[in-house]
Amino acid sequence: MTTKAHAEAHTLEANAGHGHDDHGGASHGSLKSYLIGFGLSVILTAVPFWLVMTGTIADKAVTALIVLVLAAVQIVVHMIYFLHMNTRSENGWTMMAMIFTVIMVVIALTGSLWVMHHLNVNMMPMHDMSQMP
Repeated sequence: MTTKAHAEAHTLEANAGHGHDDHGGASHGSLKSYLIGFGLSVILTAVPFWLVMTGTIADKAVTALIVLVLAAVQIVVHMIYFLHMNTRSENGWTMMAMIFTVIMVVIALTGSLWVMHHLNVNMMPMHDMSQMP
């Protein structure tokens, strides 16, 4: 391939959007976005740790619910700031893959919890074991 033909091929490739700088709409992020993501991650880790270690909220169920909500928010922060997932990346396919994954994880976790609950209810004795002869 001659130099002129190589230059024309490179120009065609760049114009077609298949060059090295085309990332399917995904951003690489900047130092500012990484620092925002890091700061949010630290806060979303420290707050649940503080809640559990200090016992600020007396009801353990409420504390557990708050920790779970903050964990879900932290997952979203990681996906946006570190994995750069958005609706523009790869024509939305990364978002579709993420939605499918979330649905499968929810189905697996819900099914597992349902099975464990029913096993606990149906297999564990409800009477006092100390009264047995």
